[in-house]
Amino acid sequence: MRNSAVKVLIAAALLALSVMPAFSQACRNAGNFDRWLEDFKREAMTQGISGATLAAAAPFLSYDVNIIAKDRGQRVFSQTFLEFSDRMVAKYRLDIGAKKMRDLAAVFARIESQYGVPAAPIVAFWGLETDFGANIGNLPTLRALATLAFDCRRPQLFRPQLIAALKIIQRGDLSAEQMVGPFAGELGQLQFLPSHYFDHGVDFDGDGRRDLLKSAPDALASAGNFMRHLGWKRGQPWLQEVRVPAQLPWDQADLSIKHPRSYWARLGVTLPNARPLPADELPASLLLPMGRFGPAFLAYPNFQVFLEWNQSLVYATSAAYLAARLAGAPAASRGPGQVPAFGYEQVRELQTILTRQGFDVGKIDGKLGLQTRAAVKQVQMKLGFPADSYPSPELLERLRGGR
Repeated sequence: MRNSAVKVLIAAALLALSVMPAFSQACRNAGNFDRWLEDFKREAMTQGISGATLAAAAPFLSYDVNIIAKDRGQRVFSQTFLEFSDRMVAKYRLDIGAKKMRDLAAVFARIESQYGVPAAPIVAFWGLETDFGANIGNLPTLRALATLAFDCRRPQLFRPQLIAALKIIQRGDLSAEQMVGPFAGELGQLQFLPSHYFDHGVDFDGDGRRDLLKSAPDALASAGNFMRHLGWKRGQPWLQEVRVPAQLPWDQADLSIKHPRSYWARLGVTLPNARPLPADELPASLLLPMGRFGPAFLAYPNFQVFLEWNQSLVYATSAAYLAARLAGAPAASRGPGQVPAFGYEQVRELQTILTRQGFDVGKIDGKLGLQTRAAVKQVQMKLGFPADSYPSPELLERLRGGR
């Protein structure tokens, strides 16, 4: 479920996308696909891909304009945290996820022993990405990757992924025919990019192949291995709901700022039941995904792994919240007040104004990503608004008057 309005999210893809140059949504493809493909095949052979592998892949190395249309038509991450999590952290996912954790307890115990990652975060990604393996996609992966590697928008991302997919075939994990998935080229029950599949996929069921499509043990253990690679800290929490006082130095509510829990306790941040936080030195950031009137969480160092998996803050927070629910946390509060409505078009307008004023919002895409939130915080501080990194109609109106 990474990067699609149908499946939500090319996240490992999005984690890679965030460091790519911003290509214009309006770019136009030039050149001939067949000539491009011949050039690509020559490059692939220089990277160790055999002629036999290329021949096996050849029937699927074609261009599909429908892939381009799907890639450019996404808006899922313009939703708020509550809009997205209300839909994705659904009762059926909680019920099925809990059952999967019981049924595969021995597998998860081995994974945690070997990689240090408990069941709940892995099952959360499993549920969000593919509904526990039920919806892995049915489009030929090689066709999707070839199309997107040729496309003008993000070739730097997808050309290496096409090479990695060929390496997976050459290693014997999957055949070209077996390699199916969503339009953005991810693979398997956890929707790995091919490069992540090749580098971090593991054979956990002992059959000699890394089959992340059909083998749940392989897919789940590969997720654990990947999360360890992303920096998961054994035995530490990831996300915890809290209550915040009405008056707070809101500029400290920022994922880039970490304080010991004792600091947050001194500011009056408490557990949801009003009991005090542990006054210890465990570092945490105060995360307000919808500003000071919405839900509030302490995000621990392991939360960064959720953001590395998918750098959409809405997705990462929802995945971490689902994992917390699977680990036994109750449903979170919707916050102490009414969150001002602020939709896709308002975010785009805000991003446009901020960009004109010299702030770095990343892409103008209607999504409240980390860069846009950082710019909002800067302008809130400049104009004397509470600096909770979440925009309001009042802030936008003020900026309209000053542009």
